[in-house]
Amino acid sequence: MYSTLHCNFLAHPLRSLAFASRRPIIQYSATFKLKARHRNAFTTVTRALSTSCVRWSDRKTDDTKGSVATPPLRENIYTIPNLLTVSRILSCPVLGWSILHDDFFLATGLLVYAGLSDVADGYLARRFNMHSVLGTILDPAADKTLMTTLTVTLAMKGLLPVSLASIIIGRDVLLSLSAFYIRYTSLPAPKTFTRYWDFSIPSAEVRPTTISKYNTFAQLALMCATTVTPILPTQYNLFVPEMQILVAVTTVWSGLSYVFSKDAVRIVSETRKQLPPS
Repeated sequence: MYSTLHCNFLAHPLRSLAFASRRPIIQYSATFKLKARHRNAFTTVTRALSTSCVRWSDRKTDDTKGSVATPPLRENIYTIPNLLTVSRILSCPVLGWSILHDDFFLATGLLVYAGLSDVADGYLARRFNMHSVLGTILDPAADKTLMTTLTVTLAMKGLLPVSLASIIIGRDVLLSLSAFYIRYTSLPAPKTFTRYWDFSIPSAEVRPTTISKYNTFAQLALMCATTVTPILPTQYNLFVPEMQILVAVTTVWSGLSYVFSKDAVRIVSETRKQLPPS
């Protein structure tokens, strides 16, 4: 048998080599095709993963840019006008104590300070551009605190009719409840207890109506005249009864003006959203 194969190889060497190596060549070709197929599949998967990672990175970058471009609305509340307004509010308990203890000289001095500080904070806010949304809330709140203190204490001393005191306090209570409600509805989300009392986050701005300004002036004039009357000589007539009628009428009128006026309250968050991007 060995001699037969040897003879065939010598007679047809090329045919014998081709027959002997045909099976390994076919195996090597199939292995090469399988490796190439695996390499192509690996390349496709790698490209798909790279594309998805790049898209996810771009989306994350866009989200980060959007969050940085819209920071929460805040403002500086520690201004001199706001500090003067707060000092006016803090002086109200001392004012009430002085009236209840018949110290009308101290009460008159505190009223003078309240008037001067009111003028000063308004001038500083306009002159040095120290306006703030909190200031638009604190200033009328200080006036109302002063009016409430004077109204209650003077009525307790019998220097002011109880009916007029009820009208003034009733209107102020209704306006205060409305302010709490407006603050809650206009506060940007999320509406939490901490954010509600964080006044560096503006939500709504209160604008006094024209009749309300006249009413505030009339109330201040009446309260000052009533407070000063005990220390003035009897021959001085400050027209207190006529001023009481004027205050009663303007108080009711100003309360109705806040209900029917469209410009009394301005939502700050909605207004800033409507501003074009700079």
